[in-house]
This record gives sequence, C-alpha cells and structure tokens, in this order.
Amino acid sequence: MSKSLVIVESPAKAKTISKFLGKDYEVLACKGHIRALPSKPGSVEIGDDIIPKYEILPASRRYLKDISQSLKNAGTVFLATDPDREGEAIAWHLLAALNLEPGSKPARKAVPEVRRVTFHEITRDAITEAMAHPSQISLSLVDAQQARVVLDYLVGFNLSPFLWKKIRYGLSAGRVQSVALRLICEREKEISAFREQEYWSIVAELTPRTKNSPFRAQMIEAGGEKLEKLSIINQQQAQSILDGLDAADYIVCDVKKREIKRTPPPPFITSTLQQEASRKLGFSTKRTMSVAQKLYEGIDVGSGTTGLITYMRTDSTELAESALKDIHAVIVREYGERFALAKPRVFTKKSKNAQEAHEAIRPTDAGLLPDHIKHALTQDEYKLYTLIWRRAVASQMAQAVIDSVSADISAGEGTTFRATGSTVRFPGFMQLYSEGRDTQEENEQENESMLPVLEPGQTLDLLGLTPNQHFTQPPPRFTEATLVKALEEYGIGRPSTYASIISILQDREYVRLEKKRFVPADIGMVVSDLLVRHFSKYVDYGFTSYLEDQLDAISRGEAEWKPAVLGFWRPFISLIHTKDQEVKKADVTTEKTEEACPDCGKALVIKLGKYGRFFACSAFPECRYVRPLTNGSAENGDAAQLSGEVCDTCGAPLLLRQGKYGQFYGCSKYPSCNFIRPLNKPVAVGVKCPDCGVGDILEKKSRRGKVFFSCSQYPRCTFASWDRPLPEPCPQCSAPFLVEKVTKRWGRQIKCPQKDCKYKRAVKEEE
Repeated sequence: MSKSLVIVESPAKAKTISKFLGKDYEVLACKGHIRALPSKPGSVEIGDDIIPKYEILPASRRYLKDISQSLKNAGTVFLATDPDREGEAIAWHLLAALNLEPGSKPARKAVPEVRRVTFHEITRDAITEAMAHPSQISLSLVDAQQARVVLDYLVGFNLSPFLWKKIRYGLSAGRVQSVALRLICEREKEISAFREQEYWSIVAELTPRTKNSPFRAQMIEAGGEKLEKLSIINQQQAQSILDGLDAADYIVCDVKKREIKRTPPPPFITSTLQQEASRKLGFSTKRTMSVAQKLYEGIDVGSGTTGLITYMRTDSTELAESALKDIHAVIVREYGERFALAKPRVFTKKSKNAQEAHEAIRPTDAGLLPDHIKHALTQDEYKLYTLIWRRAVASQMAQAVIDSVSADISAGEGTTFRATGSTVRFPGFMQLYSEGRDTQEENEQENESMLPVLEPGQTLDLLGLTPNQHFTQPPPRFTEATLVKALEEYGIGRPSTYASIISILQDREYVRLEKKRFVPADIGMVVSDLLVRHFSKYVDYGFTSYLEDQLDAISRGEAEWKPAVLGFWRPFISLIHTKDQEVKKADVTTEKTEEACPDCGKALVIKLGKYGRFFACSAFPECRYVRPLTNGSAENGDAAQLSGEVCDTCGAPLLLRQGKYGQFYGCSKYPSCNFIRPLNKPVAVGVKCPDCGVGDILEKKSRRGKVFFSCSQYPRCTFASWDRPLPEPCPQCSAPFLVEKVTKRWGRQIKCPQKDCKYKRAVKEEE
C-alpha cells in the first residue's frame, strides 16, 4: 500500500507533524526555498515579457533527492508549506522542481495526486482538520511573491552596481532597505539641525488644611495668559513670576472628575510582536522571529511535541471561535467572572488580503499557562511565550476603569495651577498586561499620582514653589521597535520582512546600534543622500507604499504581476542610464569646505574613505595633509579630540579617533607611530591563563563588539574563549576555574572547562 507524502519546510515541523499523522504518512522537509533567482546578471529576462530564470539552490539538492525518492511510492502528495505568500511560492516551486506539473519534462511515469494543505497552528486537531480539507495552490499569492522577488532583483542588480561606480565597490541598494535607511538618515539630520531651547516650569506643592496630604500642581496660567511649553524662557522670568506669588492664597476653583474606560490592545500581529518584544524583552526583530518559529514548530512540554503558538507571520487580529472559548474559560478560572466578557471582543482587521487574513498570534492552548510549562522552555522561549499568552488573554478581558481627577487652583488673579491624578477603580485587563511605551514622556503620562479629595472653594496650604529648568530634546534616534512602527505606518515592506531589512542595514555597515538606537555610518549617509538626490521617486515613502499596495492587489487577484513589474522597470532603467552619465564620483564622495590647508594653503575638502569621512587637501597627491573629523561631523572642522592619555610606545598624546568598527585611541604621531588601543581598556577577570600559566585572562571586545576572553600575553600566548572564566575552582575535579556558558537551549550555565569533567549547574537569578 502506497503512503501519502507530506512536504513541509523545516525538519522540526516535520518531526512534530509526523507524530500526529501516523504510519500511513511520510513527512519530509524541503528546508525552505528550493528555487531562487541566481545572484548574477541575466536572471530575469525582460522584453515584451518577463521571464524569471529560477535555479535550484545547491543546498536544496539533497533534500529534493530524498523527496524524489519517496515520490516513487507515494499515491498522494500534500504540500504543507507555510500559509502565506512565501509558503505558497515554495509549494509552487516544489511542483516545478519535482516535475509534478502537467506536461513537465522529463515526465514522471506515474504522477501522484497533488494537494495543498494549510494550517495556522501545529496541533493534532489543526493538522487533522487541514488534511481533511485540502485545496489547490493559490496562483494569485504565487504571482505576488514572484513580483516581489523580481522587483527586488531588478532594483538590487541595477542600482547596486551604480553605487559601486559612484561611491565604492561592495555597496548595495534595495527596494525596501534603501527607504528604511533614508528614515534613519533623515532622523539623524533632524538631530544634527536641532538647537535646544531653555524653558522653565513652575510647580507648587500644596496640601489641604484639614490633613497633611501633599500633592503637586503645575502652573498653567500667569498674568492672565495661558502658558505654553516655551512661555517661560529663562530663570529671571520664572523668578519674576514667583515674586508675584508671595502673598497669594491658593483656592480650588474647579474640579473635574471623569470615568475612563480603557480597552486592552488587540492580540499580536507580526509587527506588534516585534515592537513589544523589543520594548519589554530587549529582543531584536531577528531574535523574536527565531524564537517564535520554535514555539510555532513545536516543543515537548510533557505530553508530546506540539506547537505552542499559532503562525507568527500575520496581519490579522482575529481569534478563532475555539480559542475565544478557551481564553474565556482561563480568565474565569484564573481571575474570576468579573474579569471575563459576556461576549467576545472583536478588533478591526488591518489586512486587506482575505487570503492572508489568518489568526492573530496566540497560544494554541490558552490553558497552558507559562509557569506550568516553564520547565520545558529556554529562557527566551519562556519570555516570548509569556508575552504572547498575556497579550492574547488580556485582549478578551474586561475594560479597566480609571477615575481621573483634574483640579484647577487659583493663586490670585490671572494665575492658575493644575493638578491631575488618577486611581484605578477596577484593573480589568491591566491585572495581567500593560502595553509598553516608546518614550519616557509616555511612561510618565501613564503614572499619574493620586490626589486627595478636593472641592471647589477649598483653601490649600502652600508647602513650596519650585521653578524647574528644562531644555527641549531632539527627536530620538530609532530603536528597533520605533523603526518597525515607522515602517508599518508608512506601509513600507511587510512585517515578515522587517527582521531581514534591519539585518541587511547592519551587515552592510550602513548603520550601527549604539545603546539600542540606530546611528547611521558615514557611508550610510552618503548612500542615502545619493539615492534621495538622484532616485527620489524610488526611495519615496509614498511610492514604496504604493508598490506594496500593488503587490497586495496581485495577491487578491485584482491585478496581473507582469504588467505591474514592467510599469516599474521601464522608467527605472531609463533613469539609471541617464544618471550613469550625469553623476560623477567626485561629486558624491568629495565635499568642498571654506577652510585652507595648514601645510600648503590650498582648500581643504571632506572625502569619504574606507573608515568614514575625513579632511584632506584638495592638492593631493602633491600635498598629503589629512585630518579626521570630530565624531564624523564636519560642522566645525575640529580635529580629533585629545583623550588625556599618552601613547604606550612613544609617550605622545593619544587622540580619540573614528574607525570602521567605532571609536578607538590612536597615537597623535601617526603614521610615524602606529600605536592604537580600544576605547575601553581590557579588564582582568581574576583568572590565570590555562595555556601559559603566566598571563591573566582579560575581557575584551571583538571588532563586531562581541565580548571574548584572551590571555594578556598575546601574541606570545594565543588562548581565547567566548566563555567567561570565573575565579572559582571546580568542586568536582578541582580545576582552577569554572566558565559561564550561554546556549540557546539551556540559557546561562556554569560548568567546568575540562572535557573529562561533567560538572555544570544553572545560573541562579541572584548570580
């Protein structure tokens, strides 16, 4: 009897599904995409028609070989790839690569029946239901994915070589990545152009005369005029207002009370999960999607391997009826009837694509409380599962009821203070979940203090008046969370692509993360400026969003993909040819200045070098004067900063310089002295080197910023390790030290470095 063959993308998913289906099914993995456009010119042939020339990926050949072998004995093939555009395209490519399409060459002797199945969670019930209701491949979704791939290829393989010629070899541009880079660079320009302004606020500390219940109120009116943020601009003005309040009586003139009902946020979609995991857990988008993939594919929590969350690439906030019943039961059991809803709460759909409007990201079984399965999860898996579980359950909990009070207090004619406060009358969903905020100001607004009972006409005692100095702040640099939020608001890319977009910008060294915020490198600024100046249409936020809408229309069957791509391609390639003739490399990489060279008197220019921008003499090579920019900025032309330290080799002052991998200390006598030192001195960890026994183990940072540990006697001793040595002997074999090791599966562990010794222990919270 022939078996049915089920093809999925990942081995982990195959392993989980095979347990549900039994011995009559063979489940194999194709390991993701099996065909793609080769990274070389000519992979897309364009004339009156568009012909993508796909090739089987070398890494996929062995998986296809195994699948082809199993096809010989299969009566039915179920293509069970992911339920989105990418998954639909993989299923379509499998048909072609395995010669399963009608009329395929070479033709198969016996072509098995091919069916398409999709499921949004990997549980026994979901798999059984999907297998009972197979369908066909959606060619509309396949066409949308083909259009995206071809567009990205055409932009990348024509715009990137343009950058090589006009800036330097090895750079890249992309249909979406270049627009994301523009966002980061424009924010940096806003910060550079920002000029802080001083302003003052006046706060009164007051208390009712009947009891000592101090509270604060801020002045909102002075001299009969309403105070705006920048109304009081210096200390003298603030003091003048304070002087006029010496004999003032403080009387409550108005009290407003209102009830605020706060509704919980909807369950997660891909973008909101990425944002909240960044805010609350400190996860990168890439890390979030990797951990979510594991939770989706399945983990053994004690009753067999099963998927713990639904599919994590979705734009829908809908929840299945069965899930709503489960969540309601959990709320009643864990929190009580008053926290539950009489009927489910429905959130507005965000996705326009009915074919792609899956469920929101939720636990497959709400009854699996995070703490009940913590033992089976890694730290990252537990944290992300807890976040997803709480958000999904909270979305179906009762509203929070908050009593808000606002009191206006008169301090003489024309002067008014306002105090605001709130109390939570009923916590509702806030008992379980509160949404993260992006700024300190938003957090402060969330945490209003409670006010004592106040009534109009009530006289208050003044405890003190405080003038507070403030300065306006520049717009903040993007974090991963705020960048994802901006991309989503502009309609740039799709949530499933955000992780790869951010990774590409960092891999190309266009941007770097400093204190979890994106800072554009010099090369990133130059690339962005060139694209904005000469290809403004193609890095325009509105145009990029329009293209995404076009892809959505194709996926819904409302437009054809080839005419859409041709409409983009013809004006684009024409502009490339025009700009290739117009734009000169010197115009892009060299910037004129008004400063004269101190050596020869000719004009200085700012050039773009391998490690960033720098001052150079325009008379090069006759004059070789060069000077670094201060922190990469040419605004004032100052030289590199003195560090206050001296060179270990020659005793000359050390300068703070900017290199490819960030700032470092370099000798001021360079190039005659080549001494350099990292910004942070290596720190001894209190352990002797196990190889040479002479040197101390030092904590250092690699060029990529990753911490490692090596011997102080380098290069004479080459010992190095990613694991942190601890000045603690092994209690089992008496080795002189233990190491702290971090793994994806087990998190942080302390173990013996000796291969023959198996001593290890988990790191406790207090450690």
